[in-house]
Amino acid sequence: MSNQTASQPNSKPKQPLRPRHVPQRTCVACKRTEAKRGLVRIVRTPEGRVVIDERGKMNGRGAYLCRTQSCWAIALKRGALERGLKLQINQEDRATLAAYAASLPLSDDEEGSEGAPA
Repeated sequence: MSNQTASQPNSKPKQPLRPRHVPQRTCVACKRTEAKRGLVRIVRTPEGRVVIDERGKMNGRGAYLCRTQSCWAIALKRGALERGLKLQINQEDRATLAAYAASLPLSDDEEGSEGAPA
């Protein structure tokens, strides 16, 4: 009896760990839902400016865009970003957003297409 209790104590079997919750957000341009970390947050600050929030922690009303030039072009051209932020974006902020968009890949295909057939 003592051998049984020493090798097999009365313990419950370990339960598998639950998967961690990953926050989901929607791109205001293409309406695709993705993990929050995969999108770029644009914030309307309390002062009324529009800034890019890479970390996703700034105070203010936010809207999310994919990390592609195509989504940024749609959002700026069609006013999706302005609707999401509930604000008219001034020319200075629009120029800042356009400059940031120019540094992004044209589409999702370019990000992971290295070595893939065209």
